[in-house]
Amino acid sequence: MIQKGRIEQVVNKQHEYISASKKEVPREQAESTCVEKNLATIVTGIRRCGKSTLMRQVMLKYPKKEVLYLNFDDISLTGFEQDDFIRLHALIEERGAKILFFDEIQLVSGWEIFIHQLLREGFLVYITGSNASMLSVELGTHLTGRHLSEELFPFSYTEYLLYTKQQQGEESFLNYLKYGGMPEYLATHDRRVLLSLVEDILIRDIAIRRGIRNVDPLKRLAVYLLTNAAKPFTGNRLSSLVGDMATSTVLDYVDYLRDSYLVDTIGQYSLSMRTTIRNPKKVYALDTGIVSAVTLSQSEDLGRLLENYMFIVLRKQHKGHLYYYRETGECDFVVTSIDNTPQELYQVCMKLTDENFEREIGGLREAMRNLHINRGNVVTLSETDHFNVEEGEINIVRAF
Repeated sequence: MIQKGRIEQVVNKQHEYISASKKEVPREQAESTCVEKNLATIVTGIRRCGKSTLMRQVMLKYPKKEVLYLNFDDISLTGFEQDDFIRLHALIEERGAKILFFDEIQLVSGWEIFIHQLLREGFLVYITGSNASMLSVELGTHLTGRHLSEELFPFSYTEYLLYTKQQQGEESFLNYLKYGGMPEYLATHDRRVLLSLVEDILIRDIAIRRGIRNVDPLKRLAVYLLTNAAKPFTGNRLSSLVGDMATSTVLDYVDYLRDSYLVDTIGQYSLSMRTTIRNPKKVYALDTGIVSAVTLSQSEDLGRLLENYMFIVLRKQHKGHLYYYRETGECDFVVTSIDNTPQELYQVCMKLTDENFEREIGGLREAMRNLHINRGNVVTLSETDHFNVEEGEINIVRAF
């Protein structure tokens, strides 16, 4: 049990910190994100990507006296239990707060029942969290139809330019590919910041919450997937690399990494879901800077980082509707409609040359032909062009 006075002290301390004037990049989502009546707005994303900053920018839209903010990932709230929500509720009423902002509330068992009650009482509620499934399970049980879900990613290229005060161009874009968009890392360029972030995700967001005692296999898996971003994998292959572990367990670990937004995966496109599940998946990081920090190779694979960047761009827009194509040739990304009908094709390479032209364009044309799409896109570092082929038209566009 935590006394109401202690909860109030934490609220006051945190509110003072989050309300303090700060020089920060306006997040692109801040304009469109609001707190809806009768619905909980829930924002998830990787640790330290700026969810609290986004929350602060949304908070500024509302009268200060009507707002209450509380971050449950605070050592002063260690031991907060479901019954303590009663004392928190009393504090909310005493302060006359009407708009409630909660960080990492899913750390407390029974949080969804509390939120459901607040919505019934007419409060406006905004929640952030760093674990997708631990929020979604409870949402599906108690808040079905009563929430809006959003995802926040590290800085986009546009936000990166604002933060680093660089101009748009090839040099700054290559820097963005290398360093990614995690604000704390961009402030220091200290690789240890990203390595510490990965460690926190593996220990706090996965091992502790999932009851994993031996963390070494999880760490080996995470390093392997990040090091091999933009490459295919199979469960059997991962099982042999991680050690003496069942394939099903390893694939569970991959799901945990996805839930924490460290990596994500896409399947091979097929009209048959069974075929998609059986074939290898491709893995991508949710931030290219983390790939650079974890990868031990001294040479930068910019082509792979560019493909990973393009995945992030498409993933923001088309979650759950993104695949790769592979038959005789390959195409990096297939975007589908909600009924799994192919809509868009993207091939990614740093630069089209005589050596790779036939492979890159050939794989794209094969996908256009077999998937009945008459337009394909090739994303490059800086080239632009347009030409017609038998299957339709191909646009060559630059990535930035």
